Amino acid sequence: MYKTRSNQLSRLLAAAVALAALFAAATVAATPVAETEAQLVIYAYDSFVAEWGPAPRIIPKFKDKYGVEVQVVSVGDAGQVLNRAILEKDNPKADIILGIDNNMLSRALEEDVLQSYRSSNLDAIPEQLIFDSTHAVTPFDYGYFAFVYDSEILENPPKSLEELTDPRFRKRIIVQDPRTSSPGLGFLLWTIAVYGEQYLEYWKRLQPNLLTITDGWDTAYGMFTSGEAPMVLSYTTSPAYHVEYEQTERYRALLFKEGNYLQIEGMGILKGAPHPEMARKFIDFILTEEFQSEIPLTNWMYPVNPDVATPDSFRFAPKPEGSLQLPAEEIRKNRDRWINAWVKQVSR
Repeated sequence: MYKTRSNQLSRLLAAAVALAALFAAATVAATPVAETEAQLVIYAYDSFVAEWGPAPRIIPKFKDKYGVEVQVVSVGDAGQVLNRAILEKDNPKADIILGIDNNMLSRALEEDVLQSYRSSNLDAIPEQLIFDSTHAVTPFDYGYFAFVYDSEILENPPKSLEELTDPRFRKRIIVQDPRTSSPGLGFLLWTIAVYGEQYLEYWKRLQPNLLTITDGWDTAYGMFTSGEAPMVLSYTTSPAYHVEYEQTERYRALLFKEGNYLQIEGMGILKGAPHPEMARKFIDFILTEEFQSEIPLTNWMYPVNPDVATPDSFRFAPKPEGSLQLPAEEIRKNRDRWINAWVKQVSR
């Protein structure tokens, strides 16, 4: 998630050591190699590339199917993936960027870094999950933002966004920066969906309770599982990871009475991509059961392909009865103003 995404390993801060060995074995690289060594280059967020993420399982499948070398470059959080593509837009080094969600879509389209491609496999995907009518971004998973808490430390967790501002949670919450993190942007938009133009007043009330604001999800979740704070912004599916791999129900996700904010993640082909034909094949591939079946237990999100079942551990991923999201056009018109005002508020 995660996201991403998304992803929930207890000691994320130690992941870099494991990645080096993994990449050599799985042809998934964290640093660029010469273009001639790869026939497809993908920019992804860190947790997608990590040893517990989707890439080590998915990339070998695609490589075997088409007989190509694939390089996946770990760029940071999803916001940083898009920033990298924008910086390189006049001379793109990658073919595909991954992690563009319904909240970042408007910026990706504004910056004109993506080309349109509608996969025929999109016909199998529910219409409500196809969030880009231009087909510059193709969805591959979805989930809901939530605050995850440590039930061994926090006995009486909040039941609403407003209750997060209660003084009893002073310095006990970790969130992410909306400028660099997709969950961070999602949470900012969540507060705007609930409070409208009064969102800065909400953040003013919330600030005393924030231990820190991190650049990305990985750092935030690593601090949380290390015990630095009992609450972190993550996803409703995060507890399922701990049940599946750690056999613990200690970590739990909160459904708030105002509703939880929906995130749909996608991939897009860059304009001027060095390997456009193979990029289109990969976009087709992400909607197949081969790819989609790996999403629940690696990216800890819901697959967009309705034919793919979720594992039993997802019983511990509460699904909100109703979800929130802002229209893409509203985000486009107001995103910079909202973020700039947020920066001024949290800098005080």
